[in-house]
Amino acid sequence: MVGPKRVALFDLSLYGRAVGIRYPKPLQPGDLIGVTAPSSGVSDTLRPRLDFAVEVLHDRGYDVRLGDCLGAPSHVSAPAAERAEELMAMLTDPEVRAVVPPWGGETAIDLVPLLDLDAIAAAEPTWFVGYSDIATLIAPITLLTGMATLHGNNLMDTPYEVPKPLLSWLDIAALPAGSTFTQASPGVHGHNHWDWTENPRATEYSLTGTGSWHRLDGDGPVDVTGRLIGGCIETLCNLAGTPYARVATFAEAHAPEGLLVYAEAAGDDAYTICRNLHGMRLAGFFDAANAVLLGRTRAPDTPTLSQYDAALDALGGLGVPLVADVECGHVPPYLPLVNGALGRLRLDGRTGSLTQTLA
Repeated sequence: MVGPKRVALFDLSLYGRAVGIRYPKPLQPGDLIGVTAPSSGVSDTLRPRLDFAVEVLHDRGYDVRLGDCLGAPSHVSAPAAERAEELMAMLTDPEVRAVVPPWGGETAIDLVPLLDLDAIAAAEPTWFVGYSDIATLIAPITLLTGMATLHGNNLMDTPYEVPKPLLSWLDIAALPAGSTFTQASPGVHGHNHWDWTENPRATEYSLTGTGSWHRLDGDGPVDVTGRLIGGCIETLCNLAGTPYARVATFAEAHAPEGLLVYAEAAGDDAYTICRNLHGMRLAGFFDAANAVLLGRTRAPDTPTLSQYDAALDALGGLGVPLVADVECGHVPPYLPLVNGALGRLRLDGRTGSLTQTLA
């Protein structure tokens, strides 16, 4: 049975510069992908969508192992100990080359103290993919073990066609260490939620919105580098300042050039997001940031504060570029980001790109 694990001080001799970021082997046809729900599971009405997403993986040539923690008896798929045990088994099984949850959820934070970080650090790296509440797990894993994780489409989103110049998580997970790839805004985004109960085999987004990246803090061009780390504001704000989100220590060990920190609001109003970002800043989450990428959001403004203003209020004093409407949030399409990868962010006006190097 999985039990709480004491988090030791970040050991630079084990996870430091000599080791570097550890990247999983490239995902290849015939490899095994594990599917488990560390947070919310899938109801019976949405099981056809899950089955179709698994079918898509099979069609791409992958084998798939479905875990036992996939149902939806409540807001979580199973008790925390069972979810943690299944996730750990997949992350440390040398036959499993990637782990992708169906989606996020609400309280993945209850798994954080149950993860055996020493075992993850000792095992051969496995791609762990997801966003939203899954950021509660993948960010600490990268920060505390130096293993790269992939902030990208969850399994239920995997069947969608990805507009260029974006890539899918499957494209990125297939790249070897040392690879470099560049993504940019496609200039379009979605507005509506797609009802998978009516169309569980949907493969095309309805991208009716338009817009691209822009600076919140000024008009000058941006050209900065740093290692990528970040995730969902509403979940990571609860880890900031704890032993599980030692961002500054990670930067000391792995990113002498600094960080590119990304943050995205899932749905909380601007007042709440403003408070959360202030708290993360006070906890040192942005201390090593050379720039902050802010995900496009549907989260509501308030009568006196917009989501843009919330970010400016909390982070404007950092003195680094704040680049908004990046496709790294809850509004499709999705720009996958590799936690731990070396990134180069460029923006001139509203034309920008992000290059990631798995080094």
